[in-house]
Amino acid sequence: MTTPQWVRSERSERLETTDLLDRARSIAASVTDPEMPMLTLEDLGVLRSVSVEEDATVVVTITPTYSGCPAMATMRDDLVHRLADHGLRAVVRVSLTPAWSSDWITPQGRQKLVDHGISAPGAAPCRNGPVAISLMPTTRSLTCPRCSCADVALTSEFGPTACKAIYRCTSCLESFEHVKEI
Repeated sequence: MTTPQWVRSERSERLETTDLLDRARSIAASVTDPEMPMLTLEDLGVLRSVSVEEDATVVVTITPTYSGCPAMATMRDDLVHRLADHGLRAVVRVSLTPAWSSDWITPQGRQKLVDHGISAPGAAPCRNGPVAISLMPTTRSLTCPRCSCADVALTSEFGPTACKAIYRCTSCLESFEHVKEI
């Protein structure tokens, strides 16, 4: 008994869509963060989903690390361009809920931060509802990513980006960035 043409066609379309989706996910997952290029958007946890619409448009959903993150436009453009470089038409959507948490940084991403001399965030504080903004320094328990000494001093609560603070190790005397717990 032979399989009807419409069944073969349907299977073929599903396989093509699955292949396209796998390819699109792989490409999107390889795009790097513009502010911390050692991390991919997947490592950082801002890459939320990748899907393919019926017209073969790739839809990528990302979540900003915080409201007003200036890197979002660059992330969006980089995703669209990287997918276009591979012959794919893409749309990038931004999802604000649930809000991003530094807990979403993958273990590989955390290790990449440390490997590049940046202190990875600890566990994010549990919060329900609105988050009060404080301009006062936050007490954190962290170690120097260079020498692993726990004797560190806060230099500035605000580093080169709003999501980082600057510390100095009192042992090796090196300054380092710390990704804030959000």
